[in-house]
Amino acid sequence: MKTAMRIVAAGSLLLLAACTTMPTGPAVMVLPGTGKNFDQFRLDDMECRQYASSQVGGDSPDGAAESSGIKSAAVGTAVGAAAGAIIGGRRGAAAGAGTGLIVGSVAGAGAAGHSQRTLQQRYDFGYQQCMYAKGHRVPVAGRFENTRPAPSSYSAPPPPPPGTPPPPPPR
Repeated sequence: MKTAMRIVAAGSLLLLAACTTMPTGPAVMVLPGTGKNFDQFRLDDMECRQYASSQVGGDSPDGAAESSGIKSAAVGTAVGAAAGAIIGGRRGAAAGAGTGLIVGSVAGAGAAGHSQRTLQQRYDFGYQQCMYAKGHRVPVAGRFENTRPAPSSYSAPPPPPPGTPPPPPPR
């Protein structure tokens, strides 16, 4: 009975995780380039989305996450069943499968999240490269640097030459 409850709980978690989705487009901001109108920006955006999709093999972040999560849960179940059968016979196989499903589901959720992030990052890189190459503006991280010399390296101006100053020029 306890094993059945674990399997139902793990199945519920898997169904809940399957409901989450990620956007199928870029997760970065790109602005129209100088002198580019919005219609040109939209055309370039569509072309660059196709380019970025080809860079990740046409797979979506959701597809990668789903595939990774399902594989991890299936492997966890199989390994758990095998370990349970070796340790405790037929009864142990059921308990091992239930435990393996739960552990595999947790591991699968982590692997799915990693797959999603990695694929989304590769997609974003391809998209930004394409849009930048087409003349659009891609925000980049930057920092301001102080151009004044540091106080320790600052030296006072030299004193005026000795003697009387020259007279002002005539008007």
